[in-house]
This record gives sequence, C-alpha cells and structure tokens, in this order.
Amino acid sequence: MANSIQNETVSGRAPGWPAAAAIVIGNMVGIGVFTSLGYQLNDVSSNFSILLLWVIGGIYAICGALCYGELVASKPRCGGEYHLLSSVYHPGAGFLAGWISVTVGFAAPIAAACGIFGTYFVESTGIGDESGKIPAAIMLITVTSVHLLKLKVGGTFQIIMTGLKFGLVLLLAVCGITMGDAGSWDFSPGSYEIEKNIILSSGFAVALFYVNYAFAGWNAATYVAGEIKNPSKNIPRALLIGTISVLLLYLLINIAFIVSTPKSEMVGKEEVGLIAARYIFGQSGGNLIGGLIAFGLISAVSAMTWAGPRVTQMIGQDYGKLRFFAETNKNKIPVNAVLFQSYIAFAMLLSVDPDQIIVYLEFVLNLSLSAAVAGVIWLRLKQPDMDRPYRCLGYPLTPILFLCMALYVEWRLIETRPIESLWGLGTVFIGIIFYFLVRDSYEPPDNEKG
Repeated sequence: MANSIQNETVSGRAPGWPAAAAIVIGNMVGIGVFTSLGYQLNDVSSNFSILLLWVIGGIYAICGALCYGELVASKPRCGGEYHLLSSVYHPGAGFLAGWISVTVGFAAPIAAACGIFGTYFVESTGIGDESGKIPAAIMLITVTSVHLLKLKVGGTFQIIMTGLKFGLVLLLAVCGITMGDAGSWDFSPGSYEIEKNIILSSGFAVALFYVNYAFAGWNAATYVAGEIKNPSKNIPRALLIGTISVLLLYLLINIAFIVSTPKSEMVGKEEVGLIAARYIFGQSGGNLIGGLIAFGLISAVSAMTWAGPRVTQMIGQDYGKLRFFAETNKNKIPVNAVLFQSYIAFAMLLSVDPDQIIVYLEFVLNLSLSAAVAGVIWLRLKQPDMDRPYRCLGYPLTPILFLCMALYVEWRLIETRPIESLWGLGTVFIGIIFYFLVRDSYEPPDNEKG
C-alpha cells in the first residue's frame, strides 16, 4: 500500500528474529533484576506483593510489546521512538524522543550497568580498584570495539552473550529454589486489608519504578528494525518472545532470592544477586557466581551499544546539521554515533548515582513510550486502511491498559520523586530548544516523502 513504509534494504545474511530477541532479552536482563529487590524491600515486605509487582511490570511490558509490534510491522526502520513518533505524529515529536534516547536513554543505563559490573567484579574476584571503575571502563571499551566491527559479528556476539546470561540467571534461579533454605517460602497473601494497604501505598508505587526499570528494554528490537531480515514479521515476534521469556525468568529468580536469603540481608542493597549466591553456594561458590553475574551484564551493555547509536544515526540522516552522526565505517557501522554514546556513558560512569538514573529514566522514557503506544490508536483512527502486517492482540484494551499504567507511574513519580521528575521535564525542554536550532535542515527519508 502507498502509505506503508518499507524496510531499508538489508542483505539476505542480515540477522533474523533470534538476534532481535537477543537484543530484547539482553537489554532487559541487566542490573534491574540483580538490584531491584533490595530497593523494593525498603517499602514492601510481603512476598505476595513483591511477586505481584513483577507480574504488573510484566503485563505493562507485554502490552507495550504488542502495541510496538503493530507500529514497527507497518513502519520498519531503525530508530525506535524517533522514527515511530516522526512518522506517526510530526518530526518534532520524533526528535524529542530521539533526543531523550541519545542523551540519556541508552548512555545512562549503560553507565549504570558498567558500574554494577565493576562492583560485582571487584567483590567477587578482588581484582581492580575499590570502586570498580577500572574493570567497568575496560568492559565498556571492549564492547564498544566489538560493535564497530561487522554487523554479523555484533549480532553473533549478542546472541552468545545473551544466551550465556539467560542460562546463568536460570541456573541461579533453579539452584536458589531447590537448594535455598535461609529465606521464606510463604507467598500466600496476607489479609485483604494488609495487602490492599501495601498495594495502594506510595512505597508500592516506588517499588514499581524499579520493576519497570528492570523490564526496560522490551522495545529494544525496534531500534535496529532496519537491520533485521523481514522486520514486519521478525520484530513483533522478537518483542513478544523476548518479553514473555524475561517475565518468567524474573519471577523465578525473585522467588529464588526470597527463599534462599533472609530479607534483612537484602534490604537497601544493590548487590542482591551476589548476596543470594553466597547463601546458596557458600562464600567461594557465591563469589564465582557473582563474577559470572558481572560477566552476564556484558550482554546488556552490548545490546544498548548496538541499539542506541541507530537512533543517533537516523537523526543524522534526517537532519543536515547533524550529518556527522550518520557517517559509517567500512563495515557500515555508524562509528561516530557509537563513539558518541560511549563517551557519554563513560562520563556518567564516573559521576552518576545509579538510583537517580533509574528514577530519572523511568520518568522521561515513559513519555516516549506512551506517545508511541498512543500512536497505535491514532493511526487506527486516522489511517484505518493502512497496511498492517501485524495487528495488536487485544486492541483497543491493550494500548488503553498500557496508557493507564503509564499515567499512574508518572503521577506517582512526580508525587514521590519530584526532583528527578523535574530533571526529566528539563531534558525535554532542552530538547525542544535544540530542535528549533536544527529543524530547518530536516529532510524526510525517501520512503516518507509525499
């Protein structure tokens, strides 16, 4: 159909849905699953409510994945929300989403993941400086170098690292459930009044922020849609398979943490995975698993190093004043965009508190995600006859449920963490100013002209 946007040309050797799913899983299974429980236990003590948090976060992510599947199947191009919001609404909306992705959306969680990698690595092996910055920096430089090589190399690296990490977390979950005995097996709900008060409390909402951060990345495959073979079919499949797989894994690993480790040992702690591993396998075995967890975080950094620069590259292709970011090396990799993101991540690695990163990102990214999901409804009304190779399951309830949950999270963020929320609004405001400085150099992609 004339109003459908065709995918950029990719070779027959381009990565398929397994690589795309590996990006989704790699992005999602990062520091969140190994740190969130410690933050949650500050305000939520009920085992039932803790698991409910993960179920709610999973439903939220699955609803988003189903909605994104429809958008990307109809409009497959690299760039994620930058491309989607530009084509659905207006180039200005897309630019703001791209601005968020370029400045903080990927660089900040990369910095946080590298920082946790350094912490786990040093505590598990005793190698490196006390802060863990040196091994963290080495890991960031190594992953960046890999993703400057051929796309097939980066895709294969992503599949291997994600498979190893998924297997490691699954192993830790199974061992925790079968061998752990220092925690609690009581997951039954308390009285109606007790559970209701917990679920409606601000503490439960704050805990949900960290859960949503752990699920962040369910949309990751959309950033590389133009580099995936048959994206109209493979991207929706990758989004759904990746998100459901991670939800099941998260439930298992959190059950393992709770039954194997006393809650008092995990409250407020970042290195929950390491603490639990020591209870399950003993001090030396726990240190080994902690080192493997650190190794597994490479997958998250790799996924974001692959996906993030494609946003910057698309902006560079569309805005003449930013053409520098569209330049590629001999391997067709956007080298300047990759290096730019890694430079920002490196600076943040040296200076930013991971807890503030989580809340700040939760606020600003929810704005972009909500706008994209709302785009499914908008296009159904505006272009009912548009070619849709994949249609969102459960429409219109699916996008409506996602948007209601997003509004709740934003309201609670403003209520409980106003400073970080203001940082998010400030980031959007600066993006608006920057857009007006470059908008006169905008030229629509060939497949969107006319």
